[in-house]
Amino acid sequence: MRLLDTVFLVLYAFSLTAGNVLFKLAAGQARLATKEAFVVSLVTNGYFITGVLIYGFLAFFWVWILTRVPLSVAYLFVFTTFVFVPALSFFIFGEKINAWYLLGAALVACGLGIIVFKSA
Repeated sequence: MRLLDTVFLVLYAFSLTAGNVLFKLAAGQARLATKEAFVVSLVTNGYFITGVLIYGFLAFFWVWILTRVPLSVAYLFVFTTFVFVPALSFFIFGEKINAWYLLGAALVACGLGIIVFKSA
C-alpha cells in the first residue's frame, strides 16, 4: 500500500473519531431536552450538525478511498477508531479506561501494523 493511501485512511479514521466526539458533545446538550424537544435540540445543535456534515463528507471520501485500496485492507483502519475514540473520551470527557481496554487497543494497533507493513 502506498504511503499516501495510508495517510488518507488515517485521516478518515481521525475524522470518524472527530464525528463521534461531536455526537457525544451534542448528546450532552440534548440530554437536557424533554422527550418532545429532543429532535429539535439535535437539529439545532452545532455539534450535531457538524458531526452529520463530517459523516456525510466521509461517505464520499470512503468510496473514493475504495477506488485506491482494497476494502479488506481499508476497513482495518476503521478499527483504529477503537483506539482514538476512547483516548479522546478519556481526555475530553474524563471517561474511564481500564487496563483490559488498553491491552485490546494495543493488540488492534499491532495487528493493523502487521497487516499494513506485510501488504506494502
